[in-house]
Amino acid sequence: MNVMELFRLDGNVAIVTGGSRGLGFWMAEGLAEAGADIVLCARKLEPCREAAKTISKIGVRSAAFSCDVSDPAQVKDVVEKALSEFGHIDILINNAGFIWEEPLENMSLEKWNRTLAINATGTFLFTQEVGKHMIERRQGKIINIASVAALVSADPELSNTVAYSASKGAVVSLTRDLARKWCQYNININAIAPGYFATRMSKVLVENRQPQLMRTIQMKRLGTKDDIKGVAVFLCSAAANYITGQTLAVDGGVLI
Repeated sequence: MNVMELFRLDGNVAIVTGGSRGLGFWMAEGLAEAGADIVLCARKLEPCREAAKTISKIGVRSAAFSCDVSDPAQVKDVVEKALSEFGHIDILINNAGFIWEEPLENMSLEKWNRTLAINATGTFLFTQEVGKHMIERRQGKIINIASVAALVSADPELSNTVAYSASKGAVVSLTRDLARKWCQYNININAIAPGYFATRMSKVLVENRQPQLMRTIQMKRLGTKDDIKGVAVFLCSAAANYITGQTLAVDGGVLI
């Protein structure tokens, strides 16, 4: 293949969870620009529909569904609807996430369980449901969105999100182990560990603790959509056919 053809995703169908805004939308936009049809899902349907309309202007097909990724019935429903409308699923990006900041000694079991349910269990449920289809077809690309918080501890003055870190650590381990199990089915499973990006989730952190934050980022800036969407396209494309079980930090140098 010509090198640029390696990155094309024409004919592919991708599901992106948490795809109505932020990292999820940016990655979905990148996949669409590379030619993939896009299925977005998020808890709130109307913003998801607006995002899908924006994606469709790129010239690909798109669809939007409401989904709580921690609910097995809703996950199954989204996958069935996607297959009914598009016929196949080639790519899954498990991006939906939840973060709660509170010292562990004060955290309620409810908040702990909710964090794990969205970030870890949600990744498991969508991977399991879409994976059945990919195993049958003997092909597929799965990207799990982890975090640098899974790979390095944070100063409590910067963030106090131990449950989030633990849940994203589970995502990293799931990625590595399942990649080995599903290699036999020609399914590539990798993770992206984003650092600090200019999203709504990071707004409070940036506004209140910018000096502490910038001390941790060697590039001295937040990530933007161009810093994430190309990475997502790469891992979903033929250019990454020989890569599986890896976690790629996209963090501006937080981990160095």
